[in-house]
Amino acid sequence: MKHFIRTLALLLVSVMLVCGFAACSAEDGSADLEKVKAAGVLKVGMECNYAPYNWAQTNETDTTVKVQDGMYADGYDVQIAKKIADALGVTLVIKPMEWDGLIPALESGEIDMVIAGMSPTEERKLSIDFSNTYFDSNLVMVVKKDSSYATATKIADFKDAKITGQLNTFHYAVIDQIEGVKKQTALADFAALTQALASDTIDGYVCEKPGAISAVAANPDFAFVEFPEGSGFTCDPAESSISVGVRKNSSLTAEINKVLAGLTTADKEAMMDAAIARQPVNEE
Repeated sequence: MKHFIRTLALLLVSVMLVCGFAACSAEDGSADLEKVKAAGVLKVGMECNYAPYNWAQTNETDTTVKVQDGMYADGYDVQIAKKIADALGVTLVIKPMEWDGLIPALESGEIDMVIAGMSPTEERKLSIDFSNTYFDSNLVMVVKKDSSYATATKIADFKDAKITGQLNTFHYAVIDQIEGVKKQTALADFAALTQALASDTIDGYVCEKPGAISAVAANPDFAFVEFPEGSGFTCDPAESSISVGVRKNSSLTAEINKVLAGLTTADKEAMMDAAIARQPVNEE
């Protein structure tokens, strides 16, 4: 009898463990679409500090989304998020957060998707899934307009230069392709990069072209170097493209891709040009 009871107890524990593992494996994004529609809200995470992709401002316009009293989000990412929310028939809520907190917030369910100028790298794909791309760009180097590096034509011209990029991005990783470069500590965000360049702490930083255009518009002393094909950085095309981040196996992915499929390259370029034109620095 004791043997029977012990065997039964072990069997029950095994069943509980199997059920527990099954529950864990089921906790993915397969019910995301249903949850978003039931809540009537789409929660999107972004930095609100990376113009022209996303930024925060104090005035409300027809392109902004209210974040809190006296704070509104705008930018290319916000416009993409609005199109997705409209297609789903729900209210868009923008959640500003630090770059390093975006994926953890997505995994924990604090947000439903990341729309933050994020590239679908293989490393990130281990944690989350991505939509099709919603913008494709190329890497450039932002420098001081009056520096000797402003006339550079290839990445090799930055030998001995003090170069950096944003923390936890491929922009920082590709710096290793410059032979003899003085790679500096990665910086947290766009503001830190521009401040470091303005104060001559660095000679330049790597970023995508839209971000460089934005930096030059905000800082008249800046310029950016765009490299001819074969003279610039080498990277996986996926790393220089931008996609929407979602939870693993998310049912939102197909819906996002439907929205993106309705945007032509010309549509996306026009949206980006408009975002660059109306960023806060241009409202002087």
